[in-house]
This record gives sequence, C-alpha cells and structure tokens, in this order.
Amino acid sequence: MAEKVVEVDPAVLAGLDNYKNLPAVQQPNWPDQQALEAVHRELSILPPLVFAGEVDILRSRLAQAASGKAFLLQGGDCAETFADATADRIRNRVKTILQMALVLTYGASMPIIKMGRMAGQFAKPRSSDNETREGVTLPAYRGDIINGYDFTEESRIADPKRILQAYHTSASTLNLIRAFTQGGFADLRSVHEWNKGFADNPANKRYTELASEIDRAIAFMSACGADFEQLRTTEFYTSHEGLLFDYERPMTRIDSRTGTPYITSGHFIWIGERTRQLDHAHVDYLSRVRNPIGVKLGPTTQVSDVIELIEKLDPNREPGRLTFITRMGASKIREELPKLVEAVRDSDANPLWITDPMHGNGITTKNGYKSRRFDDVMDEVRGFFEVHRAAGTFPGGIHIELTGDDVAECLGGSEHIDEASLEQRYESLCDPRLNHMQSLELAFLVAESLAKR
Repeated sequence: MAEKVVEVDPAVLAGLDNYKNLPAVQQPNWPDQQALEAVHRELSILPPLVFAGEVDILRSRLAQAASGKAFLLQGGDCAETFADATADRIRNRVKTILQMALVLTYGASMPIIKMGRMAGQFAKPRSSDNETREGVTLPAYRGDIINGYDFTEESRIADPKRILQAYHTSASTLNLIRAFTQGGFADLRSVHEWNKGFADNPANKRYTELASEIDRAIAFMSACGADFEQLRTTEFYTSHEGLLFDYERPMTRIDSRTGTPYITSGHFIWIGERTRQLDHAHVDYLSRVRNPIGVKLGPTTQVSDVIELIEKLDPNREPGRLTFITRMGASKIREELPKLVEAVRDSDANPLWITDPMHGNGITTKNGYKSRRFDDVMDEVRGFFEVHRAAGTFPGGIHIELTGDDVAECLGGSEHIDEASLEQRYESLCDPRLNHMQSLELAFLVAESLAKR
C-alpha cells in the first residue's frame, strides 16, 4: 500500500515565514542579494541531511532523559571549519564521544544519548559586528558558513556560496558519522580499538582498565550464549545552533506523512543565549518546527523568561520537545540555577535539563589566549548535579565543546596544560575546547556523579 501523503497547509508555510516580520539578531550583511536568493533556491531542492523519522526517534530518546531514564552527551567543535572536515578529525571526535559514552554507560548503568555538535555547527554569534586590528576595521568572523577567518577585506566579505559549501561539508561529515556508527567501528567488542592513536595519560589508563572489565563481561556473556548483534552499531545524532535563517529556512521541509515542518539540517537545534528573546525571530521560527529544541540559559535568566519560553516552545508539554542548556559559570551556578529548576519543577512542564560548563567560564590568559580552566569546568558540572540533587530533579546531560585532537586550549587537567602550552598547541578559531584527555576526565566525573544520584 502506498504511503498516504498529507497536503501542505498554506497556513503552515505562512507561519514559517513570520520570522521575517520580527527582529532577527546575529544575521550577516550579505552584499549580493541576487547571489543569496540563488543559493536559497538551490538549497531548497537539495536532499535533506536528516529525516523526520530520525528526528522523531531522538525526541523519544530525549523524553526518556527528561524522565530520568537516560542521559544526553552532546559534544563537538565550538565552530566547525571546512578545512578540518577530514576523515581523521571527524573520526577522532566520534571516537572521543564514543569513549565518553562508554564511561558514562558503564559507570551510571544508564542509556547514553550520543549527539555531536557536528555536521552543521558552522555559524557563530559575535559580540560585535566588526573587528579592529592595528587600526584596520573589518567585519567580524561569523563562521565558515558566512565568511573567512583570515583578516583581509576579501576574506571577511559575507559570501552566500559558503552556505552551499557548508551543506556539502555537512553531508560528507554525516556520511562518515553514519559509516563509523553503523559499519562496525562502534562495536562494543572493540572498545580497546577506540584508544589507538591517543597519547598515554592517566585518563586513558583509567579508560583502558574499564575497557578490560567490559571485555571480561562480554566474554562471560558470550560463553553463556548471549547475542551481541545489537552491540555492533549505535545511534548518533547531530546538532547545531539554529542561528542563520538563510541556511535553516531553505533546509526546512514539510513531512509528507504529517504535513508538519522539520528542519532537516540537523536532528537537534538550539537557540543561543544571544538570540532567545521571546519576541524575536529565532524563538518564533523554532516554535513552528517539529525538531527537539534546546535553549541556552545564562546567569541573568529570570524565572519569568523560562516559563515564557516553555509556553512559546512547548505549549503542549510534549515529552522530549524542550531542553534547557544552562551556562551559568562555576561561580554562579549554585546561586542562580536553583530558582529556575525549582520553578519548573513546580509547574506542569518537564523539560530536559543539561549543563554547558564551558561558556560561562571563559578567561583571557596573560599571553592573550581565550581559554577556560579545566577545574572551573569540572566545578560547574559538580554544581549542576548538586542543584538538581537538592531540588529532587534529574540532571539530564552535558553539552561541551571538545575535540578528539591533541590540542592545548583549556588550562589544567591531568596534562597540567599551562599558558606556555597554549602557544604550542592552540588551534580553535573561536572558543577553547577540551582535548581528548580532558574530555575523558570529565566523563569519569560525570559517571561518578550519576552513580550517586
């Protein structure tokens, strides 16, 4: 029997374009409007990167996490670049997330939802439209999907062709992710293989010991006749900040089964701290799509902000629909988060709460590098768990900027990265990321915290 196709309601399409009537911050100034319109047309007929059915499965997984039966691990680059979308770097990011998920699964005895800040995280909000160096002022770098990082007039011009390059780079990244997670690379019987190529350090030693325990458990179960076919593959979802309307609107498609719109550039889309104004375009647009939606909440967030966001983004109180991503800073989380968590707990809503321990802990080192102290990151995670434990609510996930490469961008950790190390191994074009070793250290802390819940 042929699948029933639902007619598209014109009101749905009209509603999607309502964002054009509202203030939209953090959008670039495109000098060539005709070229931009041509990109819109081409992008709107290219194949979707993700599918409605996958998005629906993720929503059900997030609903489990919101009810305390699963945990979300979301990680990846601060801002992806076209140059770094290589097989080796994508594989290392996936390996790091798989290793972290293994630590969390084993330590917490709980399903872990694996989600990358990958295959779409090309646009970045900026605090200023312009950047000045040595008396020269140029447009700020807004991510590879918009302009180039090189500080030249030609590089910093917003170029619509970059939107198409972002689409094709995302497609190739997704292709590799699916190959790695569905083709046997993620097989739990190969947990030792995931550590190959990573330097030896205390975090890796601890991981190796855990992997050996898992090997023994699997060998025992195999001897008992267990079927391990389900261990060969794993679910892996993609996410990014839904910042650029010139990318997200053409990538929004109407599902033929239900007649409802899905953003098909990624499974999970979040609204940033700078774009979560209730009467602005981003909240309005994302309120109209079926994807699960995240919202970043900083330390100035008021209880009224949270309640109004729930009403706008999750009016039907749908399990798995809404995720709050808190980014308070280690010094403020224990003071500012409780009032928000308690107010939502006492309402009829049940969003998923996860912590972003990165963005509230930024510093600039004496030698001029944007960095974060690993101890601050760890302390914010501890504070997140403490607040939820005191409120009787579930701390449902972590959202971190990480790389699988041997960089030095965040100070501290078992490697004792110092300011001099930053000068040798700093690679990020935007914000500092945890390296592979620091990511594993964090996973062990979270696993211990989950086990105590």
